[in-house]
Amino acid sequence: MLFRKVLTLIVALLAIFSVHAAEEVSFTLNVPMIASVGEAFRIEFELNAKPDSDSFVPPSFENFDVVAGPSVSQGSSVQIINGEMTKSVSYAITYVLIPQKAGTFAIAPATIGVKKKNYTTQRTMIEVRDGAQGGGSAQQGGRNQGESAESRANRTIEKDDLLLRLELSKKSVYKGEPIRAILKLYSRANIAGSESSKMPAFNGFWSQQMDIEQGPFRETLNGKVYEAYNIAEYLLYPQQSGTLTIEPAELTVVAQVVVQSNRGFDPFFGGGHEVYNVRRALKTPEVKVQVKEFPAGAPVSFAGAVGRYNISHRLSSTEVAANSAVTLQLTISGTGNLNFISAPTLSLPTSFELYDVKSEEKIDNKPSGSVGYRRFDYPFIVRAEGNYEIAPIEFTYFDLEKKKYVTLATPPLNIYVLPDKNAATTTQQSVLMGVKREDVRLLGEDIRFIKLGSPALRSVVAPFVLSPLYWLVVVLMLVVAVVVYFVVRKYIRDSRNVVLVKGKRANKMAIRRFRIAEKYMREQDRRAFYEEMLRALWGYLGDKFNIPVADLTREVVREELSKRGATNEAESIIAVIARCEEAQYSPATTAEMKDIYEEGIDAISKIESAIKK
Repeated sequence: MLFRKVLTLIVALLAIFSVHAAEEVSFTLNVPMIASVGEAFRIEFELNAKPDSDSFVPPSFENFDVVAGPSVSQGSSVQIINGEMTKSVSYAITYVLIPQKAGTFAIAPATIGVKKKNYTTQRTMIEVRDGAQGGGSAQQGGRNQGESAESRANRTIEKDDLLLRLELSKKSVYKGEPIRAILKLYSRANIAGSESSKMPAFNGFWSQQMDIEQGPFRETLNGKVYEAYNIAEYLLYPQQSGTLTIEPAELTVVAQVVVQSNRGFDPFFGGGHEVYNVRRALKTPEVKVQVKEFPAGAPVSFAGAVGRYNISHRLSSTEVAANSAVTLQLTISGTGNLNFISAPTLSLPTSFELYDVKSEEKIDNKPSGSVGYRRFDYPFIVRAEGNYEIAPIEFTYFDLEKKKYVTLATPPLNIYVLPDKNAATTTQQSVLMGVKREDVRLLGEDIRFIKLGSPALRSVVAPFVLSPLYWLVVVLMLVVAVVVYFVVRKYIRDSRNVVLVKGKRANKMAIRRFRIAEKYMREQDRRAFYEEMLRALWGYLGDKFNIPVADLTREVVREELSKRGATNEAESIIAVIARCEEAQYSPATTAEMKDIYEEGIDAISKIESAIKK
């Protein structure tokens, strides 16, 4: 008993005073973005762990003179939260450099070892300016001492210090070929946040937003070094050939600028510097994409698949009894526009009954396109015994690397159908063994035996034919036939009316997406919530008013609702869409998910009420 108590105490003490690493090992380089020729600046290599002895390998520092370093500083801190001790370590190596000449240069990666594992910094760019440029700025500042501090702050941000660009992986593609599009903010100033934003509509494209690493990243653009931030990334699939234009994206950025105050040194507040927020409205240039049509001579089995694929198949059984169910499973896997691949055509013998094809998919969006598979299940029932051959299933795609069509096909499949043991065996079937059931046509019924002698027939009951009940049944059947005819005709007419069908299901689809958005709201998944809200609102408007995705813009929505006398309702739902887009792309927003969720439902309810009037 005493031993158990001592052991429990030891385990408790170990749990209380256990030390865990604060985070994974990281090795980074801190270096200024801009330096001047002849002026010294510092760079620091930071490590959050204790390195192995003599494991640091510095870069060569080409185009720079090392005037000091390496100097090492290190420290550690310990925190105890809820009985758990967390220890963090900081280790820094500092150099002082002087640029030899003006230009844009790269500081090569440095390497360091931690517990016999090497870690490397990223290759980092730095822009070196001529020292005379700095003097000119100082003189200009001296000449404009009477200028207000706010005016100087606005003048500090030059035209090319903040740039917004939409970068495409390629601008000449085939229809359906995936394009990676990244909306980037290039900055040479301190970014405090962003305000209004407008994302491209991508007319003529099917777009899928992807998860991204926002940054910042050190990049060079037009010979200048910037901090690049990824705002959004999309995977685009052109849906039509010709020249497609991507409209500009817009973003208002707030930059913070520190300037010398006109009032000079203040004995109470200190050194006479003031911080100003400078707003800049940025806009990307229009981007044109040349979409090529597929080459002539496409096989019949080509349905627009682009990329590189493989197919595999599996038949649930090759030997079954008649009237049994069989499933043929076809899997198409690879990279390309997987989202648009439909089930290939399956040809079966006449005695087989094919039912609705079921599909299953697992698709991940990668920069090169959609990666994964689509699986199609073809369920059918075999009705007659015999030995059958199922024709190959063909699937054709356009290979982007080879620039030609590639056709894949399954091998011919043989299936042996045994007689159905549960079916009644007739005399004719026992005599005609080996004859297929569908080939038997009224054997034994076309010629009947002639009965000789007097038949001596007599009536047992009154005949039903031509009786009052007979005529009543005939009239009822005619009435039912007429009603069924008109009902079926109306159903077929309504089914062909795509606009009517989409309009009726618009509200149901919106409610279904709102439920998904509500689930994300409970999970506090902001990104998924706002994305699902936008799908619900845009999807409802597109289905309700039969607006194609390529033409679904705010102006078109206003026009459609105004025609129906719902101008106020149009502004309400567009306002909700704007708030969702702002909350999705602007981290600084204060929008509450619950408020936006209720406003979205209320906006759709008002539109339904206004249209019914």
